Amino acid sequence: MALVLATTTPGEAELFASLQGEGASLGRPSVFVRLSRCNLACRWCDTAYTWRFSGDNRPHRDDIAFERTANQITADEGDIATRILAFGVPRLVVTGGEPLLQAPALARMIAAVRAGNEAMHIEIETNGSVAPTPALDALIDQYNVSPKLAHSGNPADLALIPERLAAWAADPRAYFKFVIATPDDLTQVRELVATYGIVPERLFVMPEGTDSATLRERSRWLAQAAIDAGWRVTDRLHIHLYGDTRGT
Repeated sequence: MALVLATTTPGEAELFASLQGEGASLGRPSVFVRLSRCNLACRWCDTAYTWRFSGDNRPHRDDIAFERTANQITADEGDIATRILAFGVPRLVVTGGEPLLQAPALARMIAAVRAGNEAMHIEIETNGSVAPTPALDALIDQYNVSPKLAHSGNPADLALIPERLAAWAADPRAYFKFVIATPDDLTQVRELVATYGIVPERLFVMPEGTDSATLRERSRWLAQAAIDAGWRVTDRLHIHLYGDTRGT
């Protein structure tokens, strides 16, 4: 049994300890495991090496195609669980790509982590378009749900699935994180909040950007918009600390 992971360098799985850089757990020491493959294709995706392999012509602002063999690795679920536990960090964040595409294998890996540390807090980062399997769902403490708005370039019928958004909005473990590039994006967030009854306490808006200057500039006007709407703002701490790099 195996998981398909992204890599930091060819042959080395992207598995590392750092601080959670975004959302409700911002600043908390965490172990990260980044899975490969995604069902969506955001124009501004900062982890395009998890899905935009040679031959994939879905649009991306950098227009770079990555070689699959150098950027993707298959690893045994038990081995990955052992490596996670070896960090001795009390929080696991599973990111991607879209982790829920590998729900059965992921559930087995997380069950092995739980067997080694029952108190491990486990988060999954998801684009919100894929449902977790019951076996996986029973193991998760927190979902960081980032539905993709129109400016991502994804068709709404793929990215914004009504039954999934309604389910996430009703799940107290789910925190929404909307990526914002321009003030116009806030209109769509307001529409989604009204349609699905998303609770402001579980809603974050986050500036899109992969450098500190862009994040700070967008945060200036985003902060006032969040105050007016009663939403929460999240930064991208890892960008300020380490830049736009893998394994951070």
